[in-house]
Amino acid sequence: MVDEIIIGIMSDSHDNLESIKKAVMFFNQEKVDLVVHAGDLISPFTAEIFQNLDSQFLAVFGNNDGERHGLRRAYKQLCYLEDFKEFELGNKLMAIMHGSNQTIVEAISCSGKYEVLVRGHTHKVEIIDGETLVINPGETCGYLSGNETVVLMDSDDLNYQVIFL
Repeated sequence: MVDEIIIGIMSDSHDNLESIKKAVMFFNQEKVDLVVHAGDLISPFTAEIFQNLDSQFLAVFGNNDGERHGLRRAYKQLCYLEDFKEFELGNKLMAIMHGSNQTIVEAISCSGKYEVLVRGHTHKVEIIDGETLVINPGETCGYLSGNETVVLMDSDDLNYQVIFL
């Protein structure tokens, strides 16, 4: 039996340092094992706050992450940034992408390859429970919706909870 792993899921933090601090504090308080960020970190200086996480960190580039070389350098102690990542937890294959191309999001989610696809970009919380569980945690920054949201997910049974910071 695989031990339960709690995943903190976030996206679209867009340089909002206070929101990032809230998310890091929340994930540390909840003792999450892994934090997944689905892109739009924006600036290299945000890495300093993520270094305060007590968990592993995975992230991908978003469509607004223009300073890719600087972001890779700043985040190199945390993870290697790229456009798409897949990872395995127990016997579940999961993927992370920003998701600015809806056709690609739909193709990946319909492929049957992944149990979970974490995506961002729309700044709206959206969870689609199909063959692949697609989780968009909304925006951590709160700039468009006024809501700073993240998601907690149990890797064992894929139960999830939307959290308003």
